[in-house]
Amino acid sequence: MRALPQGLEAHLASGATTLCHCWRVELAAGEVMGFTDHDRALTFDGTTYEADTGFSATEIESSLGLSIDNLEAAGALSSVRLSEARLAAGDFDNAAVELWRVNWQEVSQRVLLKRGNVGEVTRGRGFFSAELRGLSHVLNQPRGRLFQYGCDALLGDQRCGVDLASPAFSAAVQVNSCSERRVLTVSGATGFPAGFFANGTARFTSGASAGRAGHIKFHRLPAGIATIELWQPLCADARPGDGVTLQVGCDRQFATCREKFGNGANFRGFPHMPGDDFVMGYAVKKKTSKGKG
Repeated sequence: MRALPQGLEAHLASGATTLCHCWRVELAAGEVMGFTDHDRALTFDGTTYEADTGFSATEIESSLGLSIDNLEAAGALSSVRLSEARLAAGDFDNAAVELWRVNWQEVSQRVLLKRGNVGEVTRGRGFFSAELRGLSHVLNQPRGRLFQYGCDALLGDQRCGVDLASPAFSAAVQVNSCSERRVLTVSGATGFPAGFFANGTARFTSGASAGRAGHIKFHRLPAGIATIELWQPLCADARPGDGVTLQVGCDRQFATCREKFGNGANFRGFPHMPGDDFVMGYAVKKKTSKGKG
């Protein structure tokens, strides 16, 4: 049972209420923003909650135990800070969210209804819908080692040990051209064979996408010109001269770890584990031929 502040409890008991919802969103980068379904902005605890953002929410479900409580919030992309480009760029991925019920006439009368993280986000034309996952969703994430062929370490982490800052595994390049916001031709990536940066990252150091990164799908060298194709389009056009740092990728296979990185001793997979074909196998009597006397 949730305990209500004395002032809010009296307000609810009055029979005529002036209540609204307020959402406080804290991004992984530390930026904090607030939104409300009231018709004017509200401020409390150092956060201003923007009005006229078109926010609405589904029914809040809470349960005992370790089941995951979910809530869906929907709204119009009418805020400068809450834009389609920022949603597409992943700025709100796993952002921490607090949902408050507030008396808009006296904001000190409020209660925290839910705390969680942003889950799956869907977008339309000027509209978005975001899943808000309860704190127990963290308990649903895999933990520990995985018994599999591929490596379960992150490239460059402590278990892997590869130094991604080494010039052998990264390159500072400049954009020559960009098409469809995801296919880039770059200069400065000399000495790297085709495919070297596949599965890696392209992090922009200048231009409209400065500070953002994209995952590399293909690294090709048509006519000797380095071409990088990203999995997802950029949130803004890349222009000639924009700086990009390319970082090597890994397909998590033992042969790649040994030959590309010289790091076979730190491989965190099980490349010699038997596969499904071993389970389906059976003994076969070997035929032998007898020599003729």
